[in-house]
Amino acid sequence: MNIELMRLLENIVRIGVVTEINTDTWEVRVQSGGLTTNWIRWNSGRAGKFRIWIPPSPGEQVLLLCPGGNPETAVSAGSLYSNDNPPPGALENEMVITAPDGAEFHYNAQESNLTAKGIKTATITARTSITLDTPEVECTQHLKTKTFELTDGGTMKGNVTHSGGNLSSNGITVHTHVHSGVKSGSDTSGGPQ
Repeated sequence: MNIELMRLLENIVRIGVVTEINTDTWEVRVQSGGLTTNWIRWNSGRAGKFRIWIPPSPGEQVLLLCPGGNPETAVSAGSLYSNDNPPPGALENEMVITAPDGAEFHYNAQESNLTAKGIKTATITARTSITLDTPEVECTQHLKTKTFELTDGGTMKGNVTHSGGNLSSNGITVHTHVHSGVKSGSDTSGGPQ
C-alpha cells in the first residue's frame, strides 16, 4: 500500500473541534490535529419535511467524514462528548437537553416524568385548542385568563375581588339585585330579584 493511499484512508474519518460557526450558511470550521478545514456543512438531526435547528458551538468535539479521504470535501457528521462538554445526563432511561442560558428539558422514562426548567417565558400557540387531560392541574402562582368556563362545579377559598363588570349567580346580578317583601324588625326578606 503506497503512502498516498494510506493518507487518504486515514483521513476518511477524523475527530476535530469546532473553531468557528456561520449560522447564515450553516457551516463550521473544524480543527483536527494540524488541519483546519475550510467552511464545511454540519449534520442535522432532520432536514426534510421535519427539520431540527440546534447549531454546533465553538469548542464542540465533532466527527469529520471526508469522502475519498479528502478533507476539502469533509462534513461535520455529529458531536462527541468530551471533558469540556460532558453529557448532561447519566441514566439509561432519560433524555436531557440543556441550553447555554441554563434551560433544561428532562424526561425520565423510568419515572414517566417530564420537566422543563430554567426558562424565563414559554409560549404555546395552537390554531384550534389545547387540551390538558389529567386528574389535576396545579398552578402554584398567579393565573391570568381572559375568559373561562367552569362546567362541572368546584370550590374557591380565600378573598376574591371583583371589579369592572357584572357578577351573576343563577341569572341574578349580585351587586345590583333587590329583595322583595322587605320588612323592618326580625322578619326575613324575600328572595333576590
